[in-house]
Amino acid sequence: MTVHTATPPILQTAGVDPSEALTILQTALVGADDGELFLERSESEALVFDDGRLKSAAYDASEGFGLRVVAGETAGYAHANEISAAAIRRAADSAALAKRGHAGVTAEGPRATNQKLYDAVDPLAAPAFSDKIALLSEIDAWARARDPRVVQVSASIVGERRQIEILRADGLSVNDIRPLVRLNVSITVEQNGRRESASTGAGGRASFDTWIQPERWQAQVDEALRTALVNLDAVDCPAGEMDVVLGAGWPGVLLHEAIGHGFEGDFHRKGSSVFTGMMGKRVAAPGVTVVDDGSIAGRRGSLTVDDEGTPTSRNVLIEDGIMVGLMHDRLSARQMGQRAGGNGRRESFAHMPMPRMTNTFMEGGKDSKADMIANTKRGLYAANFGGGQVDITNGKFVFQCTEAYLIEDGKITAPVRGATLIGDGATALTHIQMIGDDFAFDPGVGVCGKAGQGVPVGIGQPSLKMGGLTVGGTAV
Repeated sequence: MTVHTATPPILQTAGVDPSEALTILQTALVGADDGELFLERSESEALVFDDGRLKSAAYDASEGFGLRVVAGETAGYAHANEISAAAIRRAADSAALAKRGHAGVTAEGPRATNQKLYDAVDPLAAPAFSDKIALLSEIDAWARARDPRVVQVSASIVGERRQIEILRADGLSVNDIRPLVRLNVSITVEQNGRRESASTGAGGRASFDTWIQPERWQAQVDEALRTALVNLDAVDCPAGEMDVVLGAGWPGVLLHEAIGHGFEGDFHRKGSSVFTGMMGKRVAAPGVTVVDDGSIAGRRGSLTVDDEGTPTSRNVLIEDGIMVGLMHDRLSARQMGQRAGGNGRRESFAHMPMPRMTNTFMEGGKDSKADMIANTKRGLYAANFGGGQVDITNGKFVFQCTEAYLIEDGKITAPVRGATLIGDGATALTHIQMIGDDFAFDPGVGVCGKAGQGVPVGIGQPSLKMGGLTVGGTAV
């Protein structure tokens, strides 16, 4: 079965006979449990406009393949940036060494699908290169005209078109064209010798059309400017244990990092997740439902099929506070007797797939953010986050707030700077007291790192009230 696209398959355009490639793969997989030939061709373009001029314009094109042979928990992998029958044969000979006498039966391939989550567009083709430069220049000028305190503007536009082809031993050939775009704006303001900066970004799996409309990029500029101006008036954040209200959307990165990786199947197979052995048990407060869903049309973390050829799907991880599922690639699913849910992902043809998140989010509840604030005597409203760190084995995290405010006697008061949230994911889930009715996804900017591989992801949540988090601050 072949999933057809408007673009010819990679093997065909590389001049490799598909039947010859299939024979090489089948020979390599005799006695193996699983494996595939993964081919990729990608083009990307990134333009950065900074300090009133075009700072950089980069174009990158690459192609190559990876061939994997899985025997038990051992995987042999060989890759090359030359797509030819000879190179594929050399890779097969190397990867097949992983079998070492292993006598397995090649697993049944993934089910076929007709789903189409994004169009096979080429973000590098339109708008034209000169129009992209003109857009960035317009963003720069418009941002500087918004407020006399603006002293620095940086805007960038990034587009990618990635074509993948997956060949399996049963003859299944899966092809997918994956567009990805993003528009970023960063603004620095100055007042009385003090400078503050803020950034916004937006994008998804589509052409640039949606994000380059004036009303969209102007809204990005205004949001970055608003946040930077708020931080000009921020005071040092006090430290201590307090209730925290998280904003909707991007603040879900805390849950993505603090618990998401702990639900990836390979960590459970190895027994290294803080949630190992908790299936069917309560791991979060009642009402908390967390989902990973790579099948949402157009989202940054969505994939028609994952990097093993499995169609993506909705995978419920926590339901009403009870742990009910994990995210699996084919290896972890087979080892744990579970179903592969479309979470086998790799950064490129040079990497092996592993269980990864796609679009991970907490579903909305019935509480209003206004009630969360009103019901907080003393606390912190964390409207937006920057980066953070987490230890997968124990779930301990540290996150920096890029926009935060004190809550005093049920009201938002002074903006604060230097606020960090410190805790561990397993405990934080049980301390959720209120779940908002304002669910939102992030604007399309997430990149998730694991084992040296970065992949685009989506994040989402409603506003949340969490009790008893440790807040790190800068106030003396």
